[in-house]
Amino acid sequence: MRNTLLRMLAALMCALATCTDVTPVQDFDLQKMAGKWYMVGFATNAQWFANNKAGMKMGTATLVPTDGGDLDLSYANLNEDGTCWRMTHLAHKTDTPGRFTFRSQVWNNDNDMRIVDVLYDDYALVHTVKTKDGVSEALTKLYSRAPVSSDVLQQKFTQFSLNSGILADNIAILPKNAECPEV
Repeated sequence: MRNTLLRMLAALMCALATCTDVTPVQDFDLQKMAGKWYMVGFATNAQWFANNKAGMKMGTATLVPTDGGDLDLSYANLNEDGTCWRMTHLAHKTDTPGRFTFRSQVWNNDNDMRIVDVLYDDYALVHTVKTKDGVSEALTKLYSRAPVSSDVLQQKFTQFSLNSGILADNIAILPKNAECPEV
């Protein structure tokens, strides 16, 4: 018990220290982020994730740049019963290209999202710090333009997540899933 607590504390301290050092990719191009992405990797030390990770599957994210430089985010995930879980956010641009902030009405938290690595026709590595009631949690996502990502890319995502203070057990490459129908 004591060792587990110490590991969690060390991971939290590492995550908090790393969060301030995570910078967006240089020469970020908002227009090239537009379109459909598959969420193939997900990682966070948040307890809700540890409790639900086994049942999580790949979903989609659609990113639409606004005329003002913000980013409309739409997520969809097909549930086991055939229904779709959907969520949308308007991520506001900051003075730093590739960094956005938004408030989640669903989860009642503030989000600081950074696109940290991207090859626009292939993948994007996204780091988000979620803060609720003064408690912050790091979350990393691996987006891919295709529902399959390479082993090299998965390793890159895993290593970035570990470097962000996320425990190895809390890093998941999500299994394929059918898509929600367009609305």
